[in-house]
Amino acid sequence: MSELSREKCTSDDKQLKPVEELNQALKTCKFGRFHYRLLFTNLIRNIAGGLVHTTTPYLLSNAECDLDMDLVEKGLLNAMAFVGMAFSSVVAGFLTDTFGRRKFILYGFAGIFIMMSIAGCSQTYEMLVTAKFFEGFLLGAAHTASVTHASEFCHKGVRDQMMLCQFSFVSISHMSIALMSWGLLTRDWRYPFFDGFITLNTWNFYLLLMALWPLFAWILYLFIPESPKYLLTQHKYDEAREILINIYKENTGKPADTFEYVDLWKNLRRPDDQLDRPMGLRHQLVVGLRNVKDKFTKNMALRMVQLCTANMLILSIYNVIRLWFPQLSTIVEHYADKSADLCVMLDSYTEDLKMRAVNVNVTGSDVCIPIKSGQETYINSAIIGFVCFLPYCINGVLVKRLGKKTLSLCAGVMSIGATLGLRWASSKAAVVSLFSFDAAITQSMITMNFVFSVEIFPTSIRTFATSIVMMMGRFGTLIGNVSFPILLKMGCSVPFFTMTGIMVCVVIITCFLPGKTKT
Repeated sequence: MSELSREKCTSDDKQLKPVEELNQALKTCKFGRFHYRLLFTNLIRNIAGGLVHTTTPYLLSNAECDLDMDLVEKGLLNAMAFVGMAFSSVVAGFLTDTFGRRKFILYGFAGIFIMMSIAGCSQTYEMLVTAKFFEGFLLGAAHTASVTHASEFCHKGVRDQMMLCQFSFVSISHMSIALMSWGLLTRDWRYPFFDGFITLNTWNFYLLLMALWPLFAWILYLFIPESPKYLLTQHKYDEAREILINIYKENTGKPADTFEYVDLWKNLRRPDDQLDRPMGLRHQLVVGLRNVKDKFTKNMALRMVQLCTANMLILSIYNVIRLWFPQLSTIVEHYADKSADLCVMLDSYTEDLKMRAVNVNVTGSDVCIPIKSGQETYINSAIIGFVCFLPYCINGVLVKRLGKKTLSLCAGVMSIGATLGLRWASSKAAVVSLFSFDAAITQSMITMNFVFSVEIFPTSIRTFATSIVMMMGRFGTLIGNVSFPILLKMGCSVPFFTMTGIMVCVVIITCFLPGKTKT
């Protein structure tokens, strides 16, 4: 009781804001069963979201003959989900503040389930690439909402750990997807339906089965309530209090009347001027853009350009390394001379593609035989996912000792060495090691860049600014994935030297970022 009266005294003296009271109430709810359920839901959500852009690299070798894809079309298909995400993420940042996080998550994953099912029934390249665009579009909205949603159920003391767990789930999802792909894409299935009008191949069944994951995510989110912080901003105090009481009961196993904040906000009501306030899309955009205009100084604009450019360049390299690895690994796996370096193998592959195209044009009778991925490709992809998980275990310590800027510079220099080394990799072990190391390093740089964005921009424009930075990163993915096969046709050395030059530019940009920032 003395603790309760002390709390009341504090509130009388200090008069906490509703958001501060929410933080105190969440601390009283403790971290328990509800949060473990939320973490599990977020793990499934990460796998479902990862499938949107990670299934494509694995099916390229299986579907190249069925869909008659060349290297550029493969690159475009790889990047199409990111293009959809780029178009939806910025607007979604505004809309989730108006209509709620949960609504976007539920509609988003239900839509992804439908679009992945359509992709699984694809008979043409155009149908598949369109479905992938809309998968990405829906994921862009759902991802923005879900990351915010999870963090708003935690008090400040554990919020960083929750975010770290969410980031680590990305690597876990990549490992899981690699192993599931291994289990399904190594099968040999081909079934015609409706007198051959629709033919479902192994990769079609693969996509149809993977579509179950967003359905699982949707079902799990049905049992997760709306963010209490969002409800507070909408002055829905009774709903927010009820959610807190339910979290307290689930985490502690105690009845509601033992909850210290059982009567929280009962004396607060929605202001009269809020009742008639327009809350539509147009109003939200106008208010948001006016706020951005007021806060966006020249210095902020310069930082925005720096971070957008850096993120675009880093993601163009990271997603080329990650998304093209299954295809490149398949080429290496089937190459006769195991002692040749990577570039000899890739040049031989592109030459074979040119010869096949010539034969088709001249005779019109060349038969396409797909070079399917073997078990090595899937195992190595899982290894890359595991290696990418490791930086999350040590980054916290390194950031405290070295600082974000120094760590980013060191990572950039190491990435330059790894990317350049790929040109002369002459064994499977060297190829996998350098790809894994490069992917892990660039992923750490993406995380550092995100932290820079959060710390540099004030709260009032932080969502907008980080959304713009993320959007530019996704366009970088598009540019990288389309450019890589074009550069590869010019010669194997060209893309690796180009990526090395790009990383040099990132290091130079990082030199001009602030070492320490005030939040």
